[in-house]
Amino acid sequence: MNDDLLSIGQFARLARLSVKQLRHYATLGLLEPAWIDPASGYRYYRTAQARDALVIGLLRSLDVPLPVVADVLSGGDGGQDAPGGGSAAAALTRVRDDLEAELARRRRTLKSLERILATGLPAAEVTIVAEPPRPAIVVRDLAAGTEDIARATSACVARLMAAGPPAPALVGLFPLDYGESIPVAVALTGTGLPQVPGADPEILPGGTFAVAAHVGPYDQISLTAHALLTWCAERGHAPTGPLREAYVSDPATTPPERLVTHLMIRLEDEE
Repeated sequence: MNDDLLSIGQFARLARLSVKQLRHYATLGLLEPAWIDPASGYRYYRTAQARDALVIGLLRSLDVPLPVVADVLSGGDGGQDAPGGGSAAAALTRVRDDLEAELARRRRTLKSLERILATGLPAAEVTIVAEPPRPAIVVRDLAAGTEDIARATSACVARLMAAGPPAPALVGLFPLDYGESIPVAVALTGTGLPQVPGADPEILPGGTFAVAAHVGPYDQISLTAHALLTWCAERGHAPTGPLREAYVSDPATTPPERLVTHLMIRLEDEE
């Protein structure tokens, strides 16, 4: 046996991981043993593999998803390009960007909590408008919970934008009541709509809508939605879903604090 080989227990101690974690990472193809004894099935690792093991441990301590961990590892030593993938440095840059975006989101949430505790829940200026029926292409996804809504919405938007509309008018469609899973949809409205795989033309119903403008990041929209629903309840209006989010600003060119989104709730027609 090569003197450079370590038993799985020795390597686990060196890498500051558990044997169970090493077996799991081997199953996923993230960190496979250097040699497996065909007679005993014992697993052995090389000391040089400690680099990848420590990288995995550090990334997981930051809650980086395992597929992204694999992307970083596939970059190869020194950030050289790996076949079929980018460099380790580029993958790590994407991890850094995602973590900084998440940190910014958490800071915004903390500021919102401070404002709510200091001054109470926010109100919203609400107007009532007549909205005509609008032709639309609608794509749908299913969020696993409230924390998955942003991911599902982004996936819907990506499908629509892939069709290359010249001047997209995007409207998010969300249920008024949340369950364990949450159906999410995004509509592209207007005329001359493009073909989108897996999506059929629909008509967004018209009617009377209560509308409030949300100015700020998308992750804070729930505060304006609360204010809009409270306004409806206080005035005896019966809202019908879905809650619409009409995206006025382009997030690619607009800072998060200046994004404008029109929240719209259709009101039941009075008898």
